[in-house]
Amino acid sequence: MQHTEAELAQVLHTGPFHLALRTALSVRGLPLQRVQHHLAHRGVKVGVTSLCYWQQGARRPQRAESLRAVEALEEVLRLPENSLLRLLRTGDADTDAERPAPRPYRSPKETSGAVERLLGAPGSSPGSGLHTVGHQERVRIGPGREMRHRHSQHVVRAHRDGVDRYFAVYDGDPGCDPGRVAVSARENCRTGRVRWDRETGVLVAELLFDARLRAGETYLFGYGFDDGTGGPCNEYVQAFGFPGGQYVLQVRFDEDALPVRCRRFAQSSSGSPRGSRAELTPTGRHRTVHLVEQAVRPGLIGIDWEWE
Repeated sequence: MQHTEAELAQVLHTGPFHLALRTALSVRGLPLQRVQHHLAHRGVKVGVTSLCYWQQGARRPQRAESLRAVEALEEVLRLPENSLLRLLRTGDADTDAERPAPRPYRSPKETSGAVERLLGAPGSSPGSGLHTVGHQERVRIGPGREMRHRHSQHVVRAHRDGVDRYFAVYDGDPGCDPGRVAVSARENCRTGRVRWDRETGVLVAELLFDARLRAGETYLFGYGFDDGTGGPCNEYVQAFGFPGGQYVLQVRFDEDALPVRCRRFAQSSSGSPRGSRAELTPTGRHRTVHLVEQAVRPGLIGIDWEWE
């Protein structure tokens, strides 16, 4: 969404920092790669991923070199002197501010809106006409703490005649380039249309079944996403819009990127507190943690972790 100069002036006064930075980037029409180039020209080195985190609120610049970058940003974005720095000084201090915060899971409305746009049909649903009987997901975190792979095996039951496809949704971490995410149809399906939205980092892949299902029939299929383009991943969350069967999630960590703490959680909605907390310990040899939910209910289920 394109912002106005009046909106920029207002948010520079009220904050918060990340919203002011995001609004300034929008008003000036500068992509992060160009901002990085302008900063480098001024002798300031900062990564595109860090800039992305700052403008999304996933990180808050606090270290001396980060504050120098913010000062240079004011010049690049033609902002009043100390306008961004003031928001950092008056904002809520956090001694862990430079750590990536757990990514807030987008609201069902926001995610479904992106999915609807990609599907090209208002009210479209990824699993329209299908009920989940069982769903197993295996997530692999790479040596750079990034989401490397997500592979799924899905068992569904048709509740109407003629269903012959499923739309799998991939929601990338900050910095993810969905155009570079590889989709693989691994079992009893083939890849159809693949569409993505760079602004939200959402990708939708059409998976075509080998047969049209009749009402009541079950179908098993497998698929995967290979990424590696995003920044550090701090959690994996799955949303369920309807009651379903068993859900199993396994997260495997690279031997060079082991978290210091892992916990499972559940939420009734994206804005509600996380409950059903339970500590998870990665196994020594395989470096994995997992959860099993026998009968999912509408809401969110996931695993989050801390790197340090």
